[in-house]
Amino acid sequence: MIPEGGPAVDFADLTTTVCCYEIFFRQHSVRCHIAWRVHKLRGNSSLEDCRTFEHGCVGAVRCTVQWRSSRLAIFISYAHSDAQFAEKLARQLVQHNAHVWIDRWEINVGESLIQRIQQAIQESSALLIVLSKSSVQSEWCKKELNAALVRELEEKRVIVLPVVAEDCEIPLFLREKRYADFRMDFGAALRDLLSAIAKFTNPDQGRVTSGRVNTDWSESWGYRDGEKHFCMEYTLVESSLDLAFTILTEIFVVCNEAATKRYRKYESIGLDWLGRMIITEALAEFAVNENMRILLKDNFPQDSGFTLLDEKTQRAYDIHVRCKRLGEDNGKDQLVRIANYFAMIRDHAKARLRGLTPTERASLAEVLTA
Repeated sequence: MIPEGGPAVDFADLTTTVCCYEIFFRQHSVRCHIAWRVHKLRGNSSLEDCRTFEHGCVGAVRCTVQWRSSRLAIFISYAHSDAQFAEKLARQLVQHNAHVWIDRWEINVGESLIQRIQQAIQESSALLIVLSKSSVQSEWCKKELNAALVRELEEKRVIVLPVVAEDCEIPLFLREKRYADFRMDFGAALRDLLSAIAKFTNPDQGRVTSGRVNTDWSESWGYRDGEKHFCMEYTLVESSLDLAFTILTEIFVVCNEAATKRYRKYESIGLDWLGRMIITEALAEFAVNENMRILLKDNFPQDSGFTLLDEKTQRAYDIHVRCKRLGEDNGKDQLVRIANYFAMIRDHAKARLRGLTPTERASLAEVLTA
């Protein structure tokens, strides 16, 4: 059911958390009404939170999700005489699912150039500086580069990525950096650049650091049962610099035929990455609201299983979680917050997803309203 009045879908800011449920779209947010039933299949009954699953429960939640400035874009700095090259590069990066920030696409008439650019540089995951005869003389480009170099020093990580568009004098503080050389072979330089930005743009794996704790994770997917069921798998390894053990968590998700059919619609229009993000978002909302967690008491793995069901559409997701502690036994129980893992994966993926092109928005609207 699509509400009367206005367009069925407005994806101006990629607020596309349709969560595989009945959705009411709004201009800059997505409100979804979810009815679910949770069944406790297996798990650690010693946890108080598991009591709510003992006999099953039925609940409803309304959530509003906004995806806007939380995404970490790749900022492209260039002289306006190099606009044609910069836009060509930006389009190529978008085709490889990178989220880029370029002023010609992002700043509307009447908006403050200084404020928007300053904010974008501060929030971006990396800055691509297009080097040309014009840009190395541009005072504006120099300010953008200096701001990014300051961040690089403060954060102690690579932020500035030089891109050479033509013969020019390389700025002093960039001479020790390897650059992507687009002067001869655009394709080869693009491949080098894509490799360099992979850690900023890959939504399917990463490392999240919190204090002295690192969580490495990855996501994989495929079909089973003669391609009747779409499946996703999340693998996480959490370790601390202060502890001599590691937590291994594996989460397996199997979509029923209705949910698989929904995912195939995204896949058919080349937006499979968005379909997976939608599933991840739904699972994260569910896990957070249910405070999903597992208690480890020894070296034996602990398993829990749940079913997330949308009663209106009959799309269902069977979730199996397995946790295990590896390494030294510290003699203490370990509480693993699965909800935090899901939220972390969701936020990491959101931060790296690009916006939809106008063609993709039109195709998605057609699919969702079919």
